[in-house]
Amino acid sequence: MRKGFTLIEVMVAVVIISIVIAALLQMRGNSSNIFLNLSKQLHVNQMNSFIISNDNYGFESKSTTLNEFLNDFRMEDDLRRKLKEVKVKISYEKLENIEIGSDMVLEIGRTILKTEDSSASFIRLRLK
Repeated sequence: MRKGFTLIEVMVAVVIISIVIAALLQMRGNSSNIFLNLSKQLHVNQMNSFIISNDNYGFESKSTTLNEFLNDFRMEDDLRRKLKEVKVKISYEKLENIEIGSDMVLEIGRTILKTEDSSASFIRLRLK
């Protein structure tokens, strides 16, 4: 009698190994997709921070590049060159004006920032 594996045992082992490999490949694909979405979201949040931190922008509707927002920021030249090429469209919509006292008005509005591949909106408050 020879000692060894039967054909059925080998086939079962191959099926088990292929199922494990397929599951690992699917997990890798899912993590790559999650990473790509997070990096896009991080990019949009960085662009939003340019508008939020700059009092001169975000209360009007216009098309521009990110270069206008970068004047107040210190950053590397390579990053500045990349961001100069990003075209953005800013839309501002007044939602409500609330009078506070006789000479003060609180303006509530929504700023929408659109690029070629993403968009984001946020609420802005301005005291006039």
